[in-house]
Amino acid sequence: MILAAGKGTRVRPITNTVPKPMIPLLGKPIMESIVEHLRDSGFDQIVVNSSHLAHVMQDYFRDGSQFGVELAWSFEGLLRRGQLLGEAVGSAGGMKRIQEFSGFFDDTFAVLCGDALVDVDFREAVRFHRDRGAVATIILQDVPREEVFRYGVVATDADGRVTRFQEKPAVQDAVSTKINTGIYLFEPEVFRHIPADQPFDIGSELFPALVAAGAPIYGVELPFQWVDIGSVPDYWSASRLAVSGGIRGYHLPGREVSPGVRVGINVRWNPERATVRGPVVIGGSCSIGDGARIEGPSVIGAGCVIEPGAVVRECILADYTRVSSVARLERLMVFGNQCIRPDGEHFDIDATGVGWVVDDARAKQEFADEQLELLEFAKGLKD
Repeated sequence: MILAAGKGTRVRPITNTVPKPMIPLLGKPIMESIVEHLRDSGFDQIVVNSSHLAHVMQDYFRDGSQFGVELAWSFEGLLRRGQLLGEAVGSAGGMKRIQEFSGFFDDTFAVLCGDALVDVDFREAVRFHRDRGAVATIILQDVPREEVFRYGVVATDADGRVTRFQEKPAVQDAVSTKINTGIYLFEPEVFRHIPADQPFDIGSELFPALVAAGAPIYGVELPFQWVDIGSVPDYWSASRLAVSGGIRGYHLPGREVSPGVRVGINVRWNPERATVRGPVVIGGSCSIGDGARIEGPSVIGAGCVIEPGAVVRECILADYTRVSSVARLERLMVFGNQCIRPDGEHFDIDATGVGWVVDDARAKQEFADEQLELLEFAKGLKD
């Protein structure tokens, strides 16, 4: 099961129009990489709970057949006055809803969040889980002590049995530096501990209930790369890591035309007249004007227009972003009509009146057509 029902409040304003699992990393939705890793690990039947902007995910993934899996959806919400309204029921509540609907979870099953890239060895995790006779196993990762306040902290005994949980403790109060990565293995009997018809969370409610009941709940620390996309700063860091080749096994799109510079097809530019210094990924059908300068780490989405003389330094530009010739963009993300800084601060392009500096590349053609119509009209009056 992939947990994908959250609103992604810490990644706003990106998630105002894109559900968090669909946020692109070098043009590829995060959840697509998760589905591929699950498939390659032997999990070929996946249910996704959805709520916020559910249709965006479902329209993209459909039944999963194009990704080599069987995929189904569990929508959490309702239709009211012609509008779909999301009403998430919590991570454990979402599990319970699926189980009561069909009894889908009839053997050992994995649950993980739809907002993180992982290359965890699920086969080794399942072996550990079954060897211990666990009803639940948490995949753990060790972090520097100064970072524990960001996570759920887990304490275990010598055999890996969980003895205590702490939710985002102060650094000085943390009983461990092992943290909950949001990747779990369960047995169907876990549903005895999840109440029906009410919101219920895995980390803050289910796990403490399991410990209190004396259920066999374990934690295993495995070496794997975990790239979290839980906040705007996380996404900024993940994109820079990906374009620099720092995510193990992550496919970099396009072809390498010079060291660290990868370009998609149907791109219009003259490499001798524009300066592009990697690491940079440029999507298909982009236009890079003469005299433009792009410096990495930067990601230029598909269909973007970088006008002659524009400067783009360390930026992430969503598809169809136009950067005018007078623009000097540095350490910015542009998604639709939002300019976003790495710390999450943002401003609306339309509200601040800077559309003449950066806007949607498709709007430029519309503007040009309007100008042409006006010129033709004026010519007609003169004649």
